Amino acid sequence: MSVYVNRSLNLKQVSLIGFDMDHTLVRYDARAFEALAHGLAARALVGEKGYPEAALALAFDPELSMVGLVADKRNGNLLKLSRYGKVKLARHGLEAMDFREMKRVYQNVAVELSDPAFLPLDTLFAISTGVLYSQLVQLKADGAELPDFATVADDVAWAVDTVHRDGSLKKAVRADLPGYVIQDPLVPSLLERYKDYGKRLMIITNSDYEYTRALLEYALDPFWKRHGSWREVFDLVITLADKPRFFEQPNRFLKIDPDTGLMSNHEGSVASGLFQGGWFQPLQRDLGLDGREILYLGDHIYGDVVSIKKRCGWRTALVLEDLAGEIASLEAAAGLQRDIDALMGRKEALEERLNRMELDRYEGRGTDRESLDALFEESDRVNQEISGKLTAHRAFFNPYWGEVLRAGQEESRYAGQIEGYACIYMTKVSDLHAYSAKTYFRPRRRRLPHEPS
Repeated sequence: MSVYVNRSLNLKQVSLIGFDMDHTLVRYDARAFEALAHGLAARALVGEKGYPEAALALAFDPELSMVGLVADKRNGNLLKLSRYGKVKLARHGLEAMDFREMKRVYQNVAVELSDPAFLPLDTLFAISTGVLYSQLVQLKADGAELPDFATVADDVAWAVDTVHRDGSLKKAVRADLPGYVIQDPLVPSLLERYKDYGKRLMIITNSDYEYTRALLEYALDPFWKRHGSWREVFDLVITLADKPRFFEQPNRFLKIDPDTGLMSNHEGSVASGLFQGGWFQPLQRDLGLDGREILYLGDHIYGDVVSIKKRCGWRTALVLEDLAGEIASLEAAAGLQRDIDALMGRKEALEERLNRMELDRYEGRGTDRESLDALFEESDRVNQEISGKLTAHRAFFNPYWGEVLRAGQEESRYAGQIEGYACIYMTKVSDLHAYSAKTYFRPRRRRLPHEPS
C-alpha cells in the first residue's frame, strides 16, 4: 500500500518518530478484537446495568458501523455526515431512516461534535460501540424495556470503556495473542532502519505497561535483526498516557521499573526512559525539539491527530486500517466510476443547453418546444442510467454506509478531518517500509473548482 499525502513532510527534518501502540504499532485482527469487546460490553450491561438477557444473544456484525460515524444520542440514530456536518445517511437501530423522515429531523441541522448529544465513533475501538448501540436501539424498538436513547448511548460507551480498562478484554487478548494480534515483520525492520538513520523512537499509548510489554514482546521481539528487545529500540515509552488528555492538561510522570513494573515518583528529564502518565509540554521541553521535528503516528483522528496538530504543532500521520478494503473496492468499481463520470458529463452538457434555452425564453428570444422536450427526455434517460450505475457502484462498499471517506458526492466528515489535520495517512505502519528515511512526501496539486480540468 501507498502513503497518501495531504501536506509536505520531509523525513530528513524529523528527529523523533512517535507511535501509538494499539491499532498502530501493533495491529489487531479488528473483527476478532471488536467482536470480543462487543460481547464483553454486552455482558457488562446485563450484569452491571440490568439490561435484558437478550443483549447477550446479539451477534457482532461489523458492517453495522464504521469509523467516522456519529451517534445521535437524542434520537437513537447513527449518522454519516459530510465534511460540513450535514447528515447524508441515518439509521435507527437496524433500519435505514426514510429519506423524508431524515430530512424532517436533520434538514436544518449542521452537527457540531461539541454538542454532548452527539458521540463521534472515530477509531476502530469504536466499531463495537456503534454496533451494540444500534442493536440495543432495535431491541427497544421491538419492545424491550430499555432506558432512553441517550442513556443507552452513555451506558454502551461506559461498558466498552470498562472492558478496556478493567483488564477483562486485555486478559482475553493476552491469553490468545495469535488469535487477536497480527505479527508484521516489516514493522521491526522499519524501526531498525529509522534507528540506523539516527532517528529517536517513542511510544505514547493509553494501554498499561504490562499489556504494552506483552504485546510488544509478541508483535516485535521475534523479528529484530540487530536488537534483542523493543526496550533497546525505543528511546522513550509512555504508558497510560490518557490521550487526548496527555496533550491538553498537566499531569505528573511516574517512572516505571521495566523488570517489575513498579512505579515511583519522577523528577528530572523525561527525554528518555519508561514512564506512566505525564503531559506533552515537559516532554517536548526536555526533548529540545521543535514541533516540526516530531512525527507522531496513530489511529485515533482526535486523540492522535487533531489534538496534537492543534496544541503541539507536531507532524501527524493517521493509520486508517479500513482504507485497505476501501481502496480494493475503489479499484474493483473503477470501470463503473468512469461510466458514472461520463454520464455526469453528458448530464452537465444537457443542463447547460437547457439553461441557455431558458435564458433565451426569459430574454424574449424564441425557443424550439420540440427541441426542449427532446432535451428533457434525454436528460431523464441519463438520470436513469446514472441511478442504475450508482446502485451498482454502492454494492462494492459497506452495504449500510457506503464508502468511509465519502458521503454521497461529498467528502465525509472523517475525510475532512483527515485532510485538515493529518500530514500523511496510510493503512498500516509498515506501508512506510517502501520509503526511505529521507523521503520528501509532497502532496498532489489539487484542482480548484475555477481551474480548468
